[in-house]
Amino acid sequence: MTNHVPRIVRSDARDNRARVLDAARAVFGEEGLSAPVREVARHAGVGPATLYRHFPTKQALIAETFAEQRRACHAAVRDALTDSDPWHGFRSLIERICELHAHSRGFADAFMTAFPEAMDFAADRERTLRAVGELTRRAQESGRLRPGFVVDDLILMLMAHQGLQDTPRAARVTASRRFAAYVIEAFRAAPETATPMPLPPAPRLRLTHSPSTL
Repeated sequence: MTNHVPRIVRSDARDNRARVLDAARAVFGEEGLSAPVREVARHAGVGPATLYRHFPTKQALIAETFAEQRRACHAAVRDALTDSDPWHGFRSLIERICELHAHSRGFADAFMTAFPEAMDFAADRERTLRAVGELTRRAQESGRLRPGFVVDDLILMLMAHQGLQDTPRAARVTASRRFAAYVIEAFRAAPETATPMPLPPAPRLRLTHSPSTL
């Protein structure tokens, strides 16, 4: 009986932790990092004290919530740098970063902003920018990337991409893919007679402002 009770406690703790992480992915994913921790606890069906037992700080919760996205970001950088075709590696990195950001407002916030003590995400951002710098050099040497492109253009692109976060979830990823395709085409150095790459499908979008506010 003595051994049985601790096993039940550990099982309950694991279940609570999993519920908190699932709730954090949902809440931060839709509302961004400004969402309060109490909202995550409410969504998970646990009390704030239970949440803080597993994650003493909001930063600890955020780091664990987006661990999978961070691994995917690392993989995107690695694959891009090892691609034998630098232009293909450059394109694929942009596409995959946009995809990751489109799926979660919270991850996009953590990646793009100076969130307090978010050192892990700052390191991810610096790693990505270094990779883009190396890919830029290679792709420009190959003649496929326009000479004027600089690494700051990636930040400019991602800042514009954040505007898609207000798009309804059902259309957000579709919109993101089309946005990335247009941006990549703009970055490409190609003769005017070159055949452009086909675009992904267009999303069905609606403006959010009412006529009275225009």
